Amino acid sequence: VQLQASGGGLVQAGGSLRLSCAASGNTRTITATSWHRQAPGKQRELVAAISSGGNTNYPDSMKGRFTISGDNVKNTVFLQMNSLKPEDTAAYYCKVSTWNGREYWGPGTLVTVSS
Repeated sequence: VQLQASGGGLVQAGGSLRLSCAASGNTRTITATSWHRQAPGKQRELVAAISSGGNTNYPDSMKGRFTISGDNVKNTVFLQMNSLKPEDTAAYYCKVSTWNGREYWGPGTLVTVSS
């Protein structure tokens, strides 16, 4: 499975961005897709996850401003980010998990929120 993330960029605080994660290859094996982020000097953290059946999961710290959704026809998962804050500045990565326990990471897309 190959992943390509896009949609990052520079936005002012309070603004919105929508990230996309497009999967190609053996996409039928994908059971879940998740978005993670890593800010400079910090550990990578989970932002949101969605199963192939559409069930979503968010850590408590991410609830309210982030929404994950998927388009199974286009094999693309989206992350809608609203009311962005400077502390949301990070590299955002998508990851897929497959039925046989493998995980694949995308190359990441940079989000910068200015104050």
